[in-house]
Amino acid sequence: MDNPLSIFPIWVVAIDYVLGTIMWTLIGRTAMNVFLPVDSSFFFMRFFVRVTQPLVQLFKPITPKFLLEPLVPLYIAWFIFMFRFYLMPWLLGYSVMGMLSFPLEGEITRALYEMFYR
Repeated sequence: MDNPLSIFPIWVVAIDYVLGTIMWTLIGRTAMNVFLPVDSSFFFMRFFVRVTQPLVQLFKPITPKFLLEPLVPLYIAWFIFMFRFYLMPWLLGYSVMGMLSFPLEGEITRALYEMFYR
């Protein structure tokens, strides 16, 4: 696996890391919400809600009303995924980047590979 900084400019990697972290935090909030209510006193749930609530409010005008409240963060994470998977490569001039070419997930995959297979 190549180093993301050798393939992409630093600003691309930085944007992808920020968007990837936000996306996975939204997914984490949705997963935690399966087991805990939004107003839970559990510190992880409070963190997920505090960090992601501004995005939920920002996306409120385009969020369908029929969507169940616990699934709203997953809906927003889907938007961020679409931006990362389709719009970023298009803006960079690539026709296809591939599923595992996200710099954030690539680095995590590399670390897991190094930890378990070496």
